[in-house]
Amino acid sequence: MNTDLLPRDGLVLCAVSGGADSMYLLCRLRELGYPVAAAHYNHGLRGPEADRDQAFVRDLCAKWDIPFRSEKGDAAAYAVRAHMGLEQAGRELRYAFLERAADALGAAVIATAHTADDNAETVLLHLARGAGLKGLGGIPPVRGRVVRPMLDVTRQEVERYLRDKGIPHVEDASNLEDDFARNRVRHGAVPALETVNPAFVCAVGRSARLLRADEAFLEKLARDFLAVHADEKSADARALAEAPWPVASRAVRLLAGRELGLSHVEAVLQAARDGGAADVPGLRAACHKGRLVFGAESGPRLPERVLTVPGVTDIPEAGLRVCVTQFTDWPEDVHKSYNIFFFQCENICGSITVAGRRPGDRFRPAGRGCTKTLKQLFLEAGIPSWERDGVPVLRDERGVLGAYGLGADERVCAGPGDKNILRIVFRPMPGERG
Repeated sequence: MNTDLLPRDGLVLCAVSGGADSMYLLCRLRELGYPVAAAHYNHGLRGPEADRDQAFVRDLCAKWDIPFRSEKGDAAAYAVRAHMGLEQAGRELRYAFLERAADALGAAVIATAHTADDNAETVLLHLARGAGLKGLGGIPPVRGRVVRPMLDVTRQEVERYLRDKGIPHVEDASNLEDDFARNRVRHGAVPALETVNPAFVCAVGRSARLLRADEAFLEKLARDFLAVHADEKSADARALAEAPWPVASRAVRLLAGRELGLSHVEAVLQAARDGGAADVPGLRAACHKGRLVFGAESGPRLPERVLTVPGVTDIPEAGLRVCVTQFTDWPEDVHKSYNIFFFQCENICGSITVAGRRPGDRFRPAGRGCTKTLKQLFLEAGIPSWERDGVPVLRDERGVLGAYGLGADERVCAGPGDKNILRIVFRPMPGERG
């Protein structure tokens, strides 16, 4: 057992199910003189058998004078609420409970009884699912204050120790069934591979250690890359696109701050190469002025509204208010900007609406002498892709009249000497910043 993972001083909280592995851990730590406490989580899945296990651990801890914490949950209900598999739901509930128990008891670390066999099974499961180095490194010996000192102890060693010491334990009947993928690997794949190498479990442990070292080195290269080419939220898109895959893929995951699948990493790197955007779980990565920005949220898509003429129309999604005033003659207090428009009423076809962009939108900006698509105008104005859906566009029955911040179409623009004029002004809504 790897005691280097355990504190020289301070309480060790053992996760104790009552099964053979966790009883080995609890007894070995007591034997080695570590101050220990025990925590047991009942997932509420196995009915009376689970209650029996909880009572077994509680009574044993009382007999041995070991501080004890337990809790009963409902993993099945949590799995439904959180839209996840039963195994993942149980794991999340169990570790959350262990953290609370450690806080209550003042434990320095939380020790779990994962064995060399558990590690080998995990590597095989990850391999079957197409994992990279991180997954093939198996169960990490340390994660936060959770330590796994038994990763070099085989199940065979555990059983021999308990038998020699006469230490009781309980058996989980579900471990004998093949309903879960891990049990199928345990009962089928591992025995088959042991016919090739009887020391298969220990061999996988060695491979996992080597792969974890390789993963740590590559992650350091990725962090060094980010130190030069990135800040907290963005990276140099060209540098990222040209970096070697092992570095670039890890840099993407580090910038995203979450686990990303291969398809999401590839989508982000493609966005870096072509100057586009990629949506990944919970955030967007989008190029803007040569940077790949992480966490950019798309602006709200604006619904279509008919402007009140004359009058006021609010666009709460954009935080803007559109004020329309009608003049018989060209007004004296003319102040032109890309947020104030003067239209000739006679050139407007039907009602005026305001909404978000549409595919194919284009107009002829006054004074430019050419027709441009909204996409071209967005690029020229430096408006990032994630903000474009939130830009108000004015239209009539013939097409685009103008766009907020981009100007008006020359077919409707009014000037000095014109009659029957509409002035359309975009202002921040009350309570919004201008």
